[in-house]
Amino acid sequence: MTPVNKESLLFTPSNIGPLTLRNRSIRAAAFEGMCPGNRPSKMLIDYHRSVAAGGIGMTTVAYASVTRDGLSFPHQLWLRKEIIPELRTLTDAIHCEGAAASIQLGHCGNMSKSAVAGRMPLSPSGGLNIYSPTWSKKMSKEEIARIAAAYGEAVNIARESGFDAVEVHAGHGYLISQFLSPYTNHRKDEFGGSLENRMRFMQMAMRSVISAAGNDMGVVVKMNMNDGFRGGMQTDECLEVARTLEQEGAHALVLSGGFVSRAPMYVMRGSMPIKTLTYYMKNIPLKLGVKIAGRWMIRPVPFREAYFLEDALKFRKEVKLPLVYVGGLISGKKIDEVLDSGFEFVSMARALLNEPDFINRLKNDRQAVNQCVCANYCIARMYSIEMACHQHRSDVPKCLHKELGIKK
Repeated sequence: MTPVNKESLLFTPSNIGPLTLRNRSIRAAAFEGMCPGNRPSKMLIDYHRSVAAGGIGMTTVAYASVTRDGLSFPHQLWLRKEIIPELRTLTDAIHCEGAAASIQLGHCGNMSKSAVAGRMPLSPSGGLNIYSPTWSKKMSKEEIARIAAAYGEAVNIARESGFDAVEVHAGHGYLISQFLSPYTNHRKDEFGGSLENRMRFMQMAMRSVISAAGNDMGVVVKMNMNDGFRGGMQTDECLEVARTLEQEGAHALVLSGGFVSRAPMYVMRGSMPIKTLTYYMKNIPLKLGVKIAGRWMIRPVPFREAYFLEDALKFRKEVKLPLVYVGGLISGKKIDEVLDSGFEFVSMARALLNEPDFINRLKNDRQAVNQCVCANYCIARMYSIEMACHQHRSDVPKCLHKELGIKK
């Protein structure tokens, strides 16, 4: 094994606003699917505790909706006052292992489901989202103001719950991203048209967040560097979004890409195991639709390690605030390369699901390679049941073994 280089950036402290992390690793905000009844479960607490014990600098709880009408799944977190004691148990568990705790704030917009959200989904322009599939209502200016304010209210709940930072989800085709993208924003008022107008809702939400965060919470924003398809946000506009977020007071940016309702595998890379995806689906009409059209609608995008790095370097040249690199990191060698390229932090999700103590292993072996093979079983099942790695499950149905490359 290769001994640790004491000068390696990975194991040096670094700051996100007022928050100091013990090292430069972050558990990415990937949907856990561990919140039945839209509240934290013991499984969620145990998972984040294991990642914290595994050496991570900060772990991020994912997909917390700022309002009920932003929910898409019955096992998705909804941030509200009544669950503060349960969230405090979660953050206490993380802190006991020496890591910081962050929570991702978002709203699913036209990806929301009325059965869970309690109303017709909201979106910038209304209409049919064939990828969900669901109809959505065009948001009024009053609804825009209400949801922007809800982001700030969510920050206050996060503070009371013991979180050290919040991550505003402004990418991947959820509500803020839907306002930013010309693909989903066809408004003719001050919230649509030019990029300046399309950024207006994001700025309203950010000002609400920054005001509530004050001087004692870190504020991170996940954003797209590219929507991943023609007709969506391209890199030049995304660079302007990054500059605007820096001006609005964000402490760090997580640089990602893709659109869950149009180019989902641009986010995660590789191919979606369609047979696995439909096996766990409970909605029969949706299951049949995905079986028929899934390979056309969810097209593969080749995986390579650090697949977003080339795009991310363009953003490193344009902004001065700390940047979090995310996307396909599975080896100590590549992590060091990314940090040496000027990024303050590295973020991982699938690798830490496969190996929660990967960061601790890197302390002893700088050349360590994670055992994740990016079969995407975890992604295929997380929208129906909890996220899990097939390498650690003994109950993967035999009918899925061939698709997932399981030999035994």
